[in-house]
Amino acid sequence: MTTSDPIADMLTRIRNAVAVRHDTVLMPGSNAKVALARIMKEEGFIEDFEILRSGPRRSLRIRLKYWGRKEPAIVGLKRVSKPGLRVYVGKKEIPRLYGGLGVAVVSTSQGVMTGSDAWRHGIGGELLCYVW
Repeated sequence: MTTSDPIADMLTRIRNAVAVRHDTVLMPGSNAKVALARIMKEEGFIEDFEILRSGPRRSLRIRLKYWGRKEPAIVGLKRVSKPGLRVYVGKKEIPRLYGGLGVAVVSTSQGVMTGSDAWRHGIGGELLCYVW
């Protein structure tokens, strides 16, 4: 089954898994989802991720991160740019989320990166989502 917005599907699967305190979440894989998972791992929101190959299809398994007594590292996820309404930001318009505690994920001409990395490189792009 194809989805019209695979990134929103990924964020919803993670949000639902965190809500019921699952250790892992499994979803169909794509290059955009792998790039988003890589950023979430680098920023400390997830433990790890792995790409599972089964024939021509691939899946993405994400191990969620919890603090102490099952307090999730991911408090919230929000999709910003959608297929029906794309949101683009310039290098001076990249938002800071919760005073730097959250991360804005931007798809640029040099790849998917955090908002702070895009600001450091002096480039803008499509504002994909917020993670805090």
